[in-house]
This record gives sequence, C-alpha cells and structure tokens, in this order.
Amino acid sequence: MFKIFGKKKIQENIVANIFVNSILDTIDQGFPEIVGVINDAPEFTTSPNIAETDIDCFTLIVFAANISYIPQHLNNSKDDRITNLIISKLSRVFDVDQEKLENVIKDYQNFLIKVNHPSKNMLYAMSKGIFRKYNLNGFQDEYFKNMNSPNPMFLKRLDEAMDNFLWNWDSFNQKYQIS
Repeated sequence: MFKIFGKKKIQENIVANIFVNSILDTIDQGFPEIVGVINDAPEFTTSPNIAETDIDCFTLIVFAANISYIPQHLNNSKDDRITNLIISKLSRVFDVDQEKLENVIKDYQNFLIKVNHPSKNMLYAMSKGIFRKYNLNGFQDEYFKNMNSPNPMFLKRLDEAMDNFLWNWDSFNQKYQIS
C-alpha cells in the first residue's frame, strides 16, 4: 500500500537530538531494572549489590552499541555526520572533550567486539560487556567462575532486558527521511 503523504523530513541535527535524548531517557528509566536483574539473579551465589548510581559503564556500553549500528541503517555519509553530531551532543551533556569522548566510545566498541567474538550480535555484546565491566564473574558458582564465562541463563535474561536499550532504526526510517 502506498503512502499518501510520504515520510516526514527531518534534519540530521534533530535526528542526533532525538537519538541522544531518547537513549538517555531510556537509560535513566531502565537502569534500575537492569540493576534488579543483576542483583537478584538466582545464578549468583551472592548478590553483586550494584548501585543504581553506578551507571557510567552501562551508559557507555549502551551508546557504544547503538552508535555502532548507525552505518548499517544510514548511507551517503549521513552515518558519519550523524555520529559526529551525536558525540558532540553527548560531550556537552557530560561536559567532556568531544575527542576524548569519541575515543572512549571507540574503546568501548572495540571492547564489545572483543568480549563477543566471534559473534557480531551487538545485543549479546552489550550483555557480555556488562558482565565484564561490572566484574560479575566473581559472584557465580564455581563451575562458571572457573570457566570465566557468564552463566547462559543469566546472559539470556540480561539479553532480553537489554533489547529495550537498542534504538529501533527500522521503525525510525519508516517514519522519517533524513535531509
């Protein structure tokens, strides 16, 4: 079925604003749930007692993963321009140097690729990244602790929760045309 009015045109700067604000809002609202998933996990012998204020690594993981998806959904150099706008906006939000933030995000992207190798699924990478950054291995039973690998049941539950933190580019691209 054809659309009568077509897609709404939206400027790159607005896309970057929406992206940053919606992901920050999702993180602020959703991180307490992730903390609950981690702290209440029956797979751990003792609770890691992650605090709801310990959000920095989580925020960087979520942004690194979401930014890594941009080239898959945008073309014609829009991916680079929008990524730069996003990092610029984030640097102002966090009051850090833009180049430093860009390097930190790239480091996190490389970290996520490394912990999830050989898979390229960024959702799984986020969960494994959280497992590593929050040092959760020490809270597992001896079997998984000795393997230095997350319990697959815990990882599956975390994957399901982390799915809520991925930007839905398909839906966005159906509604908007970036100009």
